[in-house]
Amino acid sequence: MSQVRPALSQLALADTPNAAAWARRHTVDVLRHWRVPPDAIETARLIVSELTTNAIQHPQPSGAGSPEPRTLTVTLRLLAPRLVIYVGDHDRHPPVLRVARAGATSGRGLLLVETMSHRWGYYHPPTSGKVVWAELALNAVSRVVPAADDSAAASGPVPGDPLLMGQLLVGLREL
Repeated sequence: MSQVRPALSQLALADTPNAAAWARRHTVDVLRHWRVPPDAIETARLIVSELTTNAIQHPQPSGAGSPEPRTLTVTLRLLAPRLVIYVGDHDRHPPVLRVARAGATSGRGLLLVETMSHRWGYYHPPTSGKVVWAELALNAVSRVVPAADDSAAASGPVPGDPLLMGQLLVGLREL
């Protein structure tokens, strides 16, 4: 009896501001080829965008010496009924989940990843840097849930606030 091999795609990109756009394009192309449902493709595209953007924007400076070109990797692994997204970079510092203020225009990337994915985390590979991963359940319903009561709305957005998530998703689609 033969086993079905998991679908795997890996893309290495220069650590430059346009890497997030290339990672999004690659993700959509690969997942369409794998016949992943369109809503899951959109969610995966947003997760890839957030993780790639974090890898570009938040690296810690390396030691003294000449700056060397750095790369990041985007790996997609389809293990039906789930998709695992990995973004590897050169920085060993762990990702930090923050709660941004109501008027802030950034700082919600990992909150979005946590909300849109089934689970997420990071690890340090033996070579260097870190890999941040997110698992997307392809047959699960959205994890976005309304606040428990209306009093939470008076104090500003809370994790899982559907209005906040909707506003952020619209902003990301415009990238």
